[in-house]
Amino acid sequence: MLIKDEWLSIGQIAAELRVSRSTVYYWRQTGTGPRATRLPNGELRIRRSVLDAWLADREEAA
Repeated sequence: MLIKDEWLSIGQIAAELRVSRSTVYYWRQTGTGPRATRLPNGELRIRRSVLDAWLADREEAA
C-alpha cells in the first residue's frame, strides 16, 4: 500500500516540535533545519519524510 508523503507548513512543524515559527525560519536561514520546498504560490512546505529524517539525524547527534 502506498502511503502519501504529506506536505507540512511551517506552522504545522512549529506546533509539532513546540517551537515558534520564527525558530523554524531561523533553522532554515542558517541551513540547520529540514529542507523546505517553495510551492508555486510562494508558500514553504516540508515533506513529512524529510522532517522525520531530519529529526532522526538530530537524535543520533545527541
